[in-house]
Amino acid sequence: MSSPRIALLQSSGRPGSVADNLTALDDAAARAAALGAELLVTPEMFLTGYAIGDRVPELAEPADGPGPAAVAAIAARHGIAICFGYPERSAPDGPIHNSAQLVGADGTRLADYRKTHLFGCFEQRWFTPGTEQVVRAELNGLSVGMLICYDVEFPENVRAHALAGTDLLLVPTAQMHPFQFVAESLIPVRAFESQLYIAYVNRTGAEGEFEFVGLSTLAGPDGVSRVRAGRGEELVTAEVDPAFLAASREANPYLRDRRPELYGTRS
Repeated sequence: MSSPRIALLQSSGRPGSVADNLTALDDAAARAAALGAELLVTPEMFLTGYAIGDRVPELAEPADGPGPAAVAAIAARHGIAICFGYPERSAPDGPIHNSAQLVGADGTRLADYRKTHLFGCFEQRWFTPGTEQVVRAELNGLSVGMLICYDVEFPENVRAHALAGTDLLLVPTAQMHPFQFVAESLIPVRAFESQLYIAYVNRTGAEGEFEFVGLSTLAGPDGVSRVRAGRGEELVTAEVDPAFLAASREANPYLRDRRPELYGTRS
């Protein structure tokens, strides 16, 4: 099996302007495809911006709304799969979710994930948490799963993906100061302890009351980052090696040596 190349778009776009963010995504998709990437991953809430305050209800769209449809058209135009973050309204007057959607290189919607662990007052005010822990799709021979930002900080979520067979975990993120240790240390550890690749893709710069720290990375099952962005706007690429993943899983006994009978829910 070949080693698919993926691209991580570290950017905050233009918060509040879906049109401008779609333009930025179109440009990034063209550049990523030219670099040989088969998948482009954006940060959390990239379609609208994260710090949009009380505009959340106005900017939220259904999974098949005009914004996601425009992303699908970008994917098809450049022949590259795209994972993007956006506020999803599940029904005209229904709850709003902090979501990530994966579309294939032909524009087909492959999966839609709703963030299960909401961080801070802003998210808890405007969003309803999702209830499905493991959402996956097959892409280029890999089992690809999704979590969003705070979700990955709960080891149970990543382990659930590992046990389900996820090879590559996509994590659109809005990681802010002073929690950069999550990108620097926790993500490589999560990849190692659960034996999968993790693409952690962050926003960058000041946005409303937040200061995003960048440091997007693709971490491998050996706990080593294959690529790491800096603090500014950046598009970086790296390969996911299925043969290396298989060899690492064979050598690392964590999943085989588990004793789940000891891990029941406790207070």
